Amino acid sequence: MTAPAAIAAAYLAACRAELAALKPGNVHVFAEGHRMTLADFETSAAVSAGPLTAPGRRVGERAEAAVAATMVAVGQNTNLGIVLLCAPLAAAAEQPPPLRSALDRVLAGLDAADARGVFAAIRRANPGGLGRAARHDVTQAAAPPPLLAAMAEAADRDRIARAYVTGFADLFEIGLPALDRARAQGLTAPWTATAIHLAFLTAFPDSHIARKFGLDRAEAVRAEAQAALGALVLGEPATAALLAHDRRLKEAGLNPGTSADLTVATLFLDALRRFEFDQVPPGKDRGKATCQKV
Repeated sequence: MTAPAAIAAAYLAACRAELAALKPGNVHVFAEGHRMTLADFETSAAVSAGPLTAPGRRVGERAEAAVAATMVAVGQNTNLGIVLLCAPLAAAAEQPPPLRSALDRVLAGLDAADARGVFAAIRRANPGGLGRAARHDVTQAAAPPPLLAAMAEAADRDRIARAYVTGFADLFEIGLPALDRARAQGLTAPWTATAIHLAFLTAFPDSHIARKFGLDRAEAVRAEAQAALGALVLGEPATAALLAHDRRLKEAGLNPGTSADLTVATLFLDALRRFEFDQVPPGKDRGKATCQKV
């Protein structure tokens, strides 16, 4: 189990590390955009950290309180996806290891109360392109189903919902491997965060773009990123190419926000797995223990 203060610090560090990375189409230290500023995201991270990592709270409570704090502070949706991904991770970090098993337990225990909190958070944030759903519509007053049932309904069109019903497979199978490869290549932050973002951006159509512009446009953005950036060697010489792609996306009003949300969650998960590694008792094979636990 990890101390609440450490979980909060890891969350803040993940949010800040993602902002420091050059991520085409998103807000970052190199370029703002989409009528949002770097300060908006920095403030959002600061005010959401406490509610998101409050010990003992259910996932729905964490999400609702974190989004409410964000909307009061910055007046717009800057972190709904981040909150929805990181709330179960924070709850899992409070439980006995291994972390991935703890996450599975958290997800399996989600209920209608969690759905009420998450639905309230979504309504409060009012993300672009939300639309309406035939069943389990978050805008309706009807009693919500258990949260996993609602997420399963949206999983085929929303990558964050999909995370809930796949045990956060994208983080474990795309995000963390991309981070580990980047480190093995000698990349350091913030380039390791850029590597995570590009892995998600080129792996599948971004859900945020799909909601606002349709799946075909989202797939085109993915294919364009793969063609332009898929073989890019990251590091300072790659800055010009990344900034050029960043400008093209922003001029078209295209924000791969889900890829950015998944990047934050991957960085947060990485910090939590490092805490778990540090807690392996002396004398045990730490490398083996880490593989088993994560």
